[in-house]
Amino acid sequence: MLNALKQKLTNYWNLMKNKTIITYGTFDMFHIGHLNLLKRLKALGDELIVGVSTDEFNKIKGKKTLIPYDQRAEIIASIKYVDKVIAEENWEQKKLDIEKYNCDVFAIGNDWEGKFDFLKDYCEVIYMERTKGVSTSELKNSLNSFLSISKKDLEIAFSIIEKLRTDLN
Repeated sequence: MLNALKQKLTNYWNLMKNKTIITYGTFDMFHIGHLNLLKRLKALGDELIVGVSTDEFNKIKGKKTLIPYDQRAEIIASIKYVDKVIAEENWEQKKLDIEKYNCDVFAIGNDWEGKFDFLKDYCEVIYMERTKGVSTSELKNSLNSFLSISKKDLEIAFSIIEKLRTDLN
């Protein structure tokens, strides 16, 4: 009984491991949601390849990044869950990368649900749940809101803070 269970667990482990996983993203303003995704992706197999969108490709996608490609790629490469970083330069390369790196699984956040189903002809496609309460878009919106405060309003706010500080001392 124990040997049969051990064999089943070994078979399951072998099915789960020895897989190459590939994902893509911009990874601008790296946050805990990005880290959670990469950690969960690495748990799916042995090797995790991450395609980081280049600045030029982001322009084509209509995205403006705050952090340049070289820095974003270096951040991703330094994460222990990531085995290889490649440049994502166009939409079409996903199929080619899956073939080139012999990937078993293409995985991406579920905000892309259904958009990459055409890759199922080449490997398993998984849409991963996002970390609740955090996203780069939300961070950028908050930053834009803060930056849109007028100089006059900031001066008023700082004078009030200074008056409170003085009154409390």
